[in-house]
Formats: sequence, C-alpha cells, structure tokens
Amino acid sequence: MNMQQKPMVIGVGNEFREDDAAGILVARRLRDSLPLWSVQVEEAPGEGTRLMDLWKGRPLVMLVDAVQSGSEPGTIHRLQVPDQVVPAAFFRYSSHLFGVAEAIELARLSDELPADMVIYGIEGKAFGYGTEPTAPVAAAMEQVIVEILQRVSRFGETAAFGSMK
Repeated sequence: MNMQQKPMVIGVGNEFREDDAAGILVARRLRDSLPLWSVQVEEAPGEGTRLMDLWKGRPLVMLVDAVQSGSEPGTIHRLQVPDQVVPAAFFRYSSHLFGVAEAIELARLSDELPADMVIYGIEGKAFGYGTEPTAPVAAAMEQVIVEILQRVSRFGETAAFGSMK
C-alpha cells in the first residue's frame, strides 16, 4: 500500500492550550498504537492549506480537534464530511482565519475532499494556557482513540479484501 492509499489520522490543536490539545494528544497516542504500514498519523495546528495538502488523495481521513458548540464538555461530535457541512463556529478557538471548516468547504467546492472523511470534534471547556486537558475531554479522547482503531481495522479488512479481486 503506497502512502496515498493509506488512511490518515490528523490531530489538530495546540498542545499548550488545555482542551485544545485533544487532537494532538490523540494523534500521538495513535502513532504509538498503530503499525506504520496501516495508517499515517499527522499533527497539525489547523492551518487550512496545510490540512488540504495532508488529506489530498486519501481514501479515508479521520480528523480530531477540540470544538466549542455549547454542548457538555467531553461530548463527541462525529461529522461525516462528505454528507455534512462543518460549522465554522465549532472551531472558534482556532488562530487561523482559514482553518478546518474553511479548508473542508474549499475542498468540497474544488472536488478534493476524501471519499470518506470523519471529524471527531471533542467538546472542550478550558482553552487557557496549560498542557493537560480537562477530565471530560481526556475521557472523550479515550473513546475517540478506540473508535479510530476500530475504523482503521475495518478499513484494512476492506482494503485487503478489495485487493484480492
């Protein structure tokens, strides 16, 4: 399987802003848990053009980021990107004017979205300076890790079966 055929996990955030570190920390844990041949794991601060470069041509992308929608901290929002518009307000703590939501919508308009893309938005509570996420976010991170491991496993089975045809 070449690099472009591998699923990709992108952890977005800032490791020094409490709950905003969720995506980065999930990516780091997954990098330690997944075989290199099965999935590519990247960390990104959330700058839109960089994200578009990362996911270009990928069959499956799972992006993890902290969001703030007013839901209970630790809530996991799962957005199936090809089917759903991503609310820009989710990512209001991003320091980028062209961030996750804008990159997705531009990729949608230019027909460059991955065929299968899911965003795991973990509802954050604290976005001040600090290196530890709050307890509800840490618990949600564990659940997202399990879900991504399951999804990557299913993808590997499908890819292997498809290559036998």
